[in-house]
Amino acid sequence: RSFAQSLLRFLGFIFWGIAAAQAFGGVLVILMCKNYRYLFQESYLSLPGWLALATALTLLPTGVLAVSISVKCSRNQQGTLMYLLLLLLCLEMSSAVLAHSYCVRTASQLESVMGYLVHQHNWTCSQDPGNNAVDVIQRKLQCCGVHNYTDWLKSSSWYHPACVPESCCKEKHSHCRGDLGHVEQLSEEGCLKKLEGQLCFVMLYIFWFCTVLIILELLAGVSNGILMRHQPFHELRIL
Repeated sequence: RSFAQSLLRFLGFIFWGIAAAQAFGGVLVILMCKNYRYLFQESYLSLPGWLALATALTLLPTGVLAVSISVKCSRNQQGTLMYLLLLLLCLEMSSAVLAHSYCVRTASQLESVMGYLVHQHNWTCSQDPGNNAVDVIQRKLQCCGVHNYTDWLKSSSWYHPACVPESCCKEKHSHCRGDLGHVEQLSEEGCLKKLEGQLCFVMLYIFWFCTVLIILELLAGVSNGILMRHQPFHELRIL
């Protein structure tokens, strides 16, 4: 029993720390979907982020109860803790499955969406970088084209062998105008690789934190169950 109390107290403090980490991951997912909403047009892609925020909020009272029970056992608190752990288990399993699924599925759709945006982009060699989707992405991520700058030369709408959009220029080259005669001034990486990297990072961040948290919750449930065994069953009416 003393070991179960010590473990439950330790897990209570851990839950508070993980709540902050989960909230951070949830905000990352939501902000990414907002910043690149022209690529991730499906609103449900931010769902793992909102589930992570809900998990973080639920973890706070769960941690308080775990620490409180480890100090002084209360039948009502023990029953409430079990309910919260069950709720958290549902939230985390849903969030983990969605995050892993979106990482695999959405990454494969990015190439066609990026290719379409490049194809539809209207510009001239003398034009300043605009505020449309492709220019915003290229400036934010410091990238050029889908795979590299040559994707701009394959556009069937416009063919400009002498230059690429100015949003392809590296930040340190303030006088760059997208001239292909100065390729060293252009970003080498394509946007697809960077976008996939960001997407999978935030989604796998959510996935692995949920997986670890599920294991910790099972330990908390077992510890709470051991403590509940010392209470007469008929007194646990809250369950």
